[in-house]
Amino acid sequence: MSQFTEQQVLEALSNVIDPDLNQDLVTLKMIKDIVIDDNKLVFSVELTTPACPMKEQIKKACQNAIYHFINQDIELVIHMTARVSQKKGSKELLPNVKNIIAISSGKGGVGKSTITSNIAIALSKLGAKVGIIDADIYGPSIPTMFDVENEKPTLVTVDGVSLMQPVESYGIKLLSIGFFAQTKQAIVWRGPMATKAINQMLKDTDWGSLDYLLIDLPPGTGDIHLTIVGALKLTGAIIVSTPQKIALVDARKGLDMFQLPQINVPIIGVIENMSYFTPAELPDNKYYIFGKDGAKYLAEDNNVPFLGEIPIVQSICEASDIGRPVALQEKGVLNEVFESIAMKVAQQISIANFKPSPVE
Repeated sequence: MSQFTEQQVLEALSNVIDPDLNQDLVTLKMIKDIVIDDNKLVFSVELTTPACPMKEQIKKACQNAIYHFINQDIELVIHMTARVSQKKGSKELLPNVKNIIAISSGKGGVGKSTITSNIAIALSKLGAKVGIIDADIYGPSIPTMFDVENEKPTLVTVDGVSLMQPVESYGIKLLSIGFFAQTKQAIVWRGPMATKAINQMLKDTDWGSLDYLLIDLPPGTGDIHLTIVGALKLTGAIIVSTPQKIALVDARKGLDMFQLPQINVPIIGVIENMSYFTPAELPDNKYYIFGKDGAKYLAEDNNVPFLGEIPIVQSICEASDIGRPVALQEKGVLNEVFESIAMKVAQQISIANFKPSPVE
């Protein structure tokens, strides 16, 4: 007969607090599949995202709780699993997509699409199912960054309805207006035409089951932005900027747009791109070409998370140009940078999902 019971296990683990959600794992119903066999204990901790940056910290806390409150001689096996959280009561336009995140910049040329691509890859490498909508109608670049410029979405029939099937590259599901235009063809559309195209990519596509759908928005604040926030219940928005003052002015406008009462989209955080330059021959030197910490101050001023900074590195540009995002690298500083940012994004999404929705 076992020397301890399941109830004792739950009581011990009720002392382990999730550092992001500020409640214990038992109350959060994260403890699953408890198996007791004599002196052996096996259970799973189901996190809110496979990209949880606190995974090892939580596992260690569970070990300590079992050893301290029950017996330090227990043969213990803890499986760390994940089921990505989503906000309850979200609209059902995309019912199998758990989280929809808009990635925005007030100004063009700050690397928003590059960051979208690499965050998607990093989340996928951490175990999440990810898709991207390239909503930058007038300058779609996602097909180039994923080396699928010549691909076309196929059609599938779902419940008698003909839907587009996203193009897939490196495990990421992709849809872009770039798939429907010639590579060198200028896309000249009025607002209603652009809005219709976006609605079709949202409503007439079989996205399947996704943990995260990233929407790469065009620069500024216009028709496309309003169409998306009107059609979808966004989990949140990420603001991308360089440290340069003129970029920060426009980034602040984008941030303010999402916080308008009639829009009311949570800000997941701010990312600073092109933060500094480090020459290969002087790896310990940092040159702040566009200023220093501008996006960090923007985040602090607006009481939103700062998700990280990305240096100016030639290989990021080269990787995008050849259609192989730099986050695909198995090792290296840049891989670590994007993995860290992706984990913070997933962390903030879990926190946002846990918060009760404001009464409308």
